[in-house]
Amino acid sequence: MSPDTVVAIVRQALELAMLAAGPLLLASLLMGLLVSVFQAATQINEMTLSFIPKLLVMFLVLVIVGPWTLRLLVDYVVRLLGSIPALIG
Repeated sequence: MSPDTVVAIVRQALELAMLAAGPLLLASLLMGLLVSVFQAATQINEMTLSFIPKLLVMFLVLVIVGPWTLRLLVDYVVRLLGSIPALIG
């Protein structure tokens, strides 16, 4: 296995990780921004007010985007395991 092959596999894995984590992180970022604006406007500084909505939004996004993410991960692992004989030989 050449170094170029290893770099390509690692690059694909990093791209897949960004694709899988992107929707969750983006939803959490947007909800955190909305909650912080709400807290600044109302001067309420409650820690659970920022944690609970983010948790609920991440759960909802995971339910919606989960099958797509799982399909991406399974396809990558199947391709990676299927290419092992070509990588070794």
